[in-house]
Amino acid sequence: MKVSLESIKELRERTSASVLDCKQALQDAKGDIQKAVELLRKRGLEIAVKRQGRKAQEGRIEVYVHHGNKIGVLLEVNCETDFVARNSDFCQFTKDIAMQIAAGNPTYIKKEDVPSQVIKKEKDKEQFYKDNCLLEQVFIKDPTLTIKDYLGSLIAKIGENIVICRFVRYKVGE
Repeated sequence: MKVSLESIKELRERTSASVLDCKQALQDAKGDIQKAVELLRKRGLEIAVKRQGRKAQEGRIEVYVHHGNKIGVLLEVNCETDFVARNSDFCQFTKDIAMQIAAGNPTYIKKEDVPSQVIKKEKDKEQFYKDNCLLEQVFIKDPTLTIKDYLGSLIAKIGENIVICRFVRYKVGE
């Protein structure tokens, strides 16, 4: 199937994927841009899983203070190289995640971090994960994505393992 240049350009603007990846996704989706977006998201998560074993010893500390100075977040996100740590997409990601933590108030980074005695007490485990695990939360800037999806798309785009290591959220009076 022949894919138009306009479709490739539109998909690239929506996903920031490479031109070749956009073309391939559009061909696989028979020209349907929404299906192509889903394919690229799925491929990004697959790439992220492959890269998880790599050491991520470089990175960035991000600080976010919400308007009114009542909520603050200190966040560490690691990557494999110092070059990526200075990349504008990586820096935007850390800012977005710090803002997400301020807004979403997660307790844990991922499902595996939740102690078994805590999850045993919950009736709706999936809802608990969505409310309390950062990677399971819906991204505040794009409700069609979870933080895990956003992270996977960044890993696919940059080509390095990226790990959200730790965070602290402060709120006046807590």
